[in-house]
Amino acid sequence: MSEPHTAPRAPFSGASGTAAPAAGTPVPVVSVKPVTLPAPGRGEDLRVRITAPMTGEGLPVVVFSHGFGSSLDGYAPLADNWAAHGFVVVQPTHLDSRTLGLPPEDPRTPLIWRIRVEDLTRVLDGLDVLEAAVPGLAGRLDHDRIAAAGHSWGAQTAGMLLGARVLDADGTPGEDLSDPRVGAGVLLAAAGRGGSDLTPFAAEHFPFMNPGFAQMTTPALVVAGDHDQSALSGRGPDWFTDAYYLSKGRKSLLTVFGGEHSLGGIPGYGVTETTDEHPGRVALIQRLTSAYLRHTLFPGDPSWSEARDALAKQADPLGRVEGE
Repeated sequence: MSEPHTAPRAPFSGASGTAAPAAGTPVPVVSVKPVTLPAPGRGEDLRVRITAPMTGEGLPVVVFSHGFGSSLDGYAPLADNWAAHGFVVVQPTHLDSRTLGLPPEDPRTPLIWRIRVEDLTRVLDGLDVLEAAVPGLAGRLDHDRIAAAGHSWGAQTAGMLLGARVLDADGTPGEDLSDPRVGAGVLLAAAGRGGSDLTPFAAEHFPFMNPGFAQMTTPALVVAGDHDQSALSGRGPDWFTDAYYLSKGRKSLLTVFGGEHSLGGIPGYGVTETTDEHPGRVALIQRLTSAYLRHTLFPGDPSWSEARDALAKQADPLGRVEGE
């Protein structure tokens, strides 16, 4: 199924991966779903959605991991915006999606956290297949400029490609599932430390929610709402900043003022679980994440510093940036 979206057309500045995507007026995008990747041993083939700009070459790739229960149909405010500014966005549907209806007693359930990471890796392994599935996209991707992004549980999933690990009960880092192909990350409402920071319910039912960030060295932007109070942790909204404060390497933190777990509505337009609907917060995240991706994947691009400066000069800003 091909779904073209119209937006004002603008010249694309990238050429054969030598320049960043255009920072200005968005270009039209096309979205194709579902594209299926064979997934032996998974029990379900992997269904993905690809959203891409209709113009430009040397296009960087963002593989996006959805939050619990969502699917390839979610997060249009991010996917459409990133694609309109020159990125190809690939969204897999994980096994926890409500669209699949996997029962809790399914033997795969305890391993979904790991299968999620494998889903993202499978996307990267299958970029040639995905590229060919979108009319006119073949040969236009830059396979050397790849970012991983995600929201909520998806942020933990994406973070593991950046080097985060699940800690054992004694605090020993588990298996390294990072991927050297990934050069940048955007982690939105990423869960913080496990252990005593979890509620008893979360500790019992979600033992994988024990991320260690010490090995997460890939550059990343962490996005957290200062009103995001999780029912899974006894800590306050600062729990969602752990991926910034406890990791190493180049990191930035965008704190969204008044933002709850949906960060103003990034899971989708009119999504019922959005408790803090605020188009301004969504627009802030669109601008800052696009600028960060351009800056990180195309060293020397000025978009990030310009976006940060513009935010800092606002009389009544909707957020604050810290770090690099």
